[in-house]
Amino acid sequence: MKEERVSFIVSEAHQADRWAGEGSSLAGLKAKKEEVEEEDFTFDEPCQKKQKTSGACLGQPTALPSSEAHTLRNELNMNWDLIELLSNLTCVERWVCVNIIRLLREDNTVPFMVRYRKEMINHMDADAVRDVQLVYEEICSLAKKTQSVIQTLKKDGVLTAELEQNLRSCRSADELDHVYSPYKKGSKLTKARRAKALGLEAATSALIDTPHTLDLRAWVKPGLSSLEEVAAGHICMHTAFLIFCHKTLGAQQNKNKDIDKFHLYVDFTCNIHRIQPHQTLAINRGESLKILTVKVNIPDKVKSDFTWWCINNRSETQSHTIFGNKGLTNAVEDSYKRLILPFLTRSYRTKLTSAAEKESIAMFVRNLRQRLLVCPVRGCVIMGVDPGFRHGCKLAVLSPTSQILHTDVVYLHNSGQQKEADKLRHLMIKYSCSRVVIGNGTACRETESVFADLISRRCFHPLDVSYCITNEAGASIYSVSPEAVKEMPDMDPNLRSAVSIGRRVQDPLAELVKIDPKHIGIGTYQHDVSAGALKAALDGVVQECVSFVGVDINICSETLMRHVAGLNAGRARNIAEWREQNGPFINREQLKLVKGMGPKTFQQCAGFIRLNSQTLHRYKPVSKKGKGKTCVNIPTSFNPLDQTCIHPESYHVAQRFLSLVGGSADQIGSAGLRQCVERKVRNSSVEELARTLDTTPETLKLIIDGLTQPPGFDIRQNFGQADFKQGIVSMSDLRVGAVLTGRVDNTTLFGAFVDIGVGRAGLIHKSNITLDKLPVSQRRRSLALGPGERVEVRVLNVDPQRGRIGLDLIRVLQ
Repeated sequence: MKEERVSFIVSEAHQADRWAGEGSSLAGLKAKKEEVEEEDFTFDEPCQKKQKTSGACLGQPTALPSSEAHTLRNELNMNWDLIELLSNLTCVERWVCVNIIRLLREDNTVPFMVRYRKEMINHMDADAVRDVQLVYEEICSLAKKTQSVIQTLKKDGVLTAELEQNLRSCRSADELDHVYSPYKKGSKLTKARRAKALGLEAATSALIDTPHTLDLRAWVKPGLSSLEEVAAGHICMHTAFLIFCHKTLGAQQNKNKDIDKFHLYVDFTCNIHRIQPHQTLAINRGESLKILTVKVNIPDKVKSDFTWWCINNRSETQSHTIFGNKGLTNAVEDSYKRLILPFLTRSYRTKLTSAAEKESIAMFVRNLRQRLLVCPVRGCVIMGVDPGFRHGCKLAVLSPTSQILHTDVVYLHNSGQQKEADKLRHLMIKYSCSRVVIGNGTACRETESVFADLISRRCFHPLDVSYCITNEAGASIYSVSPEAVKEMPDMDPNLRSAVSIGRRVQDPLAELVKIDPKHIGIGTYQHDVSAGALKAALDGVVQECVSFVGVDINICSETLMRHVAGLNAGRARNIAEWREQNGPFINREQLKLVKGMGPKTFQQCAGFIRLNSQTLHRYKPVSKKGKGKTCVNIPTSFNPLDQTCIHPESYHVAQRFLSLVGGSADQIGSAGLRQCVERKVRNSSVEELARTLDTTPETLKLIIDGLTQPPGFDIRQNFGQADFKQGIVSMSDLRVGAVLTGRVDNTTLFGAFVDIGVGRAGLIHKSNITLDKLPVSQRRRSLALGPGERVEVRVLNVDPQRGRIGLDLIRVLQ
C-alpha cells in the first residue's frame, strides 16, 4: 500500500512516510518523488495477495547468521525453512522477514518498528507488519501443534519415520489435520482403520498394486460377514487436485425469522471464486439462523476425473480382473460420496469464511484508524447534547480543555418549549458556547430541527452558533463503565453520555480509546468474525494511533497512556502515581524512575511520549519526595528535544545536526531554525548528510521533522474535522441527479455510507467507487474510502419508505 518513496532534496512540503512518520511541517523543503512500480489491483475481482514492500531495497538487506538460522530451525524442528515459508506466505522479501522476526523476538512493538526502524522493515506500514507478525505466530503455533501430535502418535505406538517426516513437512494447520486425521482416536474408527484391525492391509496393497493376483474370497474370515464388507474395508481417502465450484443457496421458510434481511440470498447462485467477502458472511449468518440452506455444487466431472485417476493412474503393465476393477471402482465411488465430497465442501466453505473474516477485520482496522485520527476541534467551548424525548435532552458544557463547566437537562420536545429554549439560550450566552454537538441517537433529527430553528431566528445573538451531528455509538455503554464512574463519580449516567458526545469532537482519540472499539460503530459483521482476531487487530490500531499522535505525559489520562507502545495498564498506573507523588515529569529520562520501567519498556515508549514546556508551567513545585526508583545520572532539567518525535537514542545525532546547520535546541519549531535546515538540505542531500552524521537517512528525516515542526504539532491537523452547520435539509428535498458534498460515516465490504446532512446516510455501492474517481494516493486501498473523508456525490435514487438513498461517487475532496 505504499504510495511513493520520498527523499529530501530542496524546498517543498513533504510527507515522507505518511502520518506514521509524524507528518512533516517543512514547507521550505522540497521532495523528489521516486515512482514505485504499480501493484496488480482490480476493483472488480477479489484482491489477490499483494507485495507488502516495494521491489526496490530501501533498507539494508541482511542475511540471518547461519548459527541463528540453525537455532530457529532447531527450535521449530520442522522440515521447512521458516524464513522461506514466511516470505512465501506474506509476499515480503526474505531479508525483511529476517529483520521483522529479529525485532519481534527482541520484544519490539509494531509502532516502534514502523517509526524508528524503517530501514530494517523496508518502510512497511503498520498493517503490513502486523500481517507478517500474525503469519509468523501462526507458523510457530503450527510447529508447536506438530510436536504435540508427534508425541501423541509416539505414545500410541503408531508413529513411523515416514509419518513423522510427513508431519514435519506440513506447512499449514489444514495440512497437519489431513495427515493426522486417520490416526485420531474417536468413538468410531474409519473404515480403513477397521480394515487394518481385521488384517486386511495386505489385501488392500494387492488390490491397488497387483489386482490380478488378488482373490478376495480367500480373505473372508470369521468377523467378516460378507464379500461386500471386505471390499468396503479397502477404501482410503487420498486426493490431490483442484476444482471449480458453484455455491447455490436456498431460503428455508421460517415464520419466526426476519427473512427479509436475506432476500438477496434466496435462490442465490455464484461462482465460488467470485463470491464477495460480505456475501460469504451474510450467507453464513443466514445459515446459522436457519433461514438459508447452503450447498456447494461440485460438477459431476470432478467425480469422473477422480474415479479415473484412482483406477488408471497406476502401473501400465498390471492386468485388471473384472472382479478387481469392480471392487476398486465401488471403493472409489464410495470414498468420493462419503469422504471426498463432504471434505471438499467443508474445505471451500472454511477457506471462503477465513478470507471473508480477514477482509472484514481489515475493514474494521481502516475504519477505526480514520475514526481515531479525526482532527480535534480546539480552542472553543462546546455543548454536548444527548437527545431524547420523554426524558429530555441531556446537556454538558465543556471548556476548550474538555473540563465539565455545567450539566443540565432541557425538554425541547414537550409543552413549554419556549421556556426550555430560553434556558438553553441562557446557558449558551453564559458560557460563550458557540458550538453544539448532537448525538445521532433517538430524537436526533427532532433536536437538530429545534437548534436549526433557534439559529435561524437569531435566538443566540450575538453568538454565531453552529452545530454538528456525531456518532454516539458506545456512549451509553461507556457512561455506566467503571472508567466513567471513576472519572465522573457523582454524575447521572445520562449526563456522562452528553459529556462523552461533546468530547468526541473536542478530542476524538482521547475519548474513543475509553470505549471498546467494537462499540463505536465501525465496520460490519463484527459478530460473524473471530472475536479474538478482531480484538487483537483493533487493539493494535489503537496503540498505533495513540503512539503516532503522541501523548503529553503530564496531562494525558491513565486510560490514554496505557495504549502507548510499550506501556500497559500497570505501567500507566505507576506513571500516574509517580506524577501525583512527585509532580510533573521534567524530561523523558525521569520515566526511568517509575516502577516497572525497564530499559526495553523505556526504549519502546519514550519516542511517543511528549513533554510540553507550556504544560510544565501550569504545575506548582511538589515539595515532598514521592516513592520511586533511584537512578544515578538522571537530569532534572527540561530538554527541548523531549517535545518532539525524535527518539532519545538519536539525541546525539540531533545535537550534531543542529551544530552542523548552526542552530540550537531552544530554536525548535522556529522560522530561523527552519531556514537553517532548508539552506543545509538545499546544498546537500539527506543521504549525504546522513553519511556525515553516521546515521541512516530515515533517522535523519525524522530528526528534521522533529526540529522543524512547531511545538504542539499534531499529525491529525492534516485529517478532516467535524462539519458544523446552521440549517438542515430533509430527505424529501433530495432529487435524483442532485450533486451534494458529504462526509463518509462508515465503510463496509459492499460500499461506503455517506452523511449528506438529511438525517439518513446514503450508500455509495462499491461498483460506483472506481479508479478514475479517486486520488492517486488512494487507488491501492481496498474500497479506497474511510470514515471522515469528504466526498462529492450525485443522488442516484431515493426510497423514502425504506429510508434508503443511493449515491454515486463523483470525487474525493482533498
